[in-house]
Amino acid sequence: MRLCCAQVRSAWEDPGATLARAEHCIARASREGGDLVCFSEQFATGWDPASLRHVQDIDGPLVRKLRSLAEEYSIAILGSLRKRSSPRPENTCVVISAGGELLAEYSKCHLFSPAGEDRAFQRGSTIATFPLAGMTLGIAICYDLRFAPLFALYADAGADAVLVPAAWPASRLSHWELFIRARALECQVYVAGINATGATPVDTYEGGTMVADPTGTLLLSAGPEERVYSCELSRDIVERARSALPARRDRHPGLSLPGDPRR
Repeated sequence: MRLCCAQVRSAWEDPGATLARAEHCIARASREGGDLVCFSEQFATGWDPASLRHVQDIDGPLVRKLRSLAEEYSIAILGSLRKRSSPRPENTCVVISAGGELLAEYSKCHLFSPAGEDRAFQRGSTIATFPLAGMTLGIAICYDLRFAPLFALYADAGADAVLVPAAWPASRLSHWELFIRARALECQVYVAGINATGATPVDTYEGGTMVADPTGTLLLSAGPEERVYSCELSRDIVERARSALPARRDRHPGLSLPGDPRR
């Protein structure tokens, strides 16, 4: 499958302006034969761990616009929003099919407590996978990248790739590459990190969108520029990597802490 990663600057708290920029990326990805175009975390507004502006339902104006664009340009789209929920909103990612249908919905499981995201939002509790172009894809969001068990869970669920929309700051960009490559290598999946670029009132971002294959090798590594970056993913590559080095099969399932009564 052909994966397109759209690295765009968000118009701060202005979904209409950002979506106008995003449409150019969607059109280009479609012209290039993309199966899926992905945007960064809370791309339409810019990521804010405390903002409750533009909170909306899963069938609200943002997702309706993404449905319309997916159908118009005949390409699947991954976007995200501040989803209305109770008792607090969720930081949620959606995937829309090329026909405008909702394929998957995932809410961020690990909230970034150093910035207070856990006080304004509530965390998700389940993974989400979806089929596309002969592959099974999973979704994580930004800070999730630091938590290896989530990616192992996706591998166990049959995912060939995990897509990670993010607002990963420039000050920790070296960690970004380390985690993307490590998660790909240890779980033998593709990991695609789609990062924000530009400055917002929250932080400064320098892009760095990248894709690692199941051996941890980088297929794509972007700079800070606004543009669409593309690469090819193959299920055969995943299967060959797992066959050559069957790490998941060799994993010890019964490990426990000393003194654990389950031992």
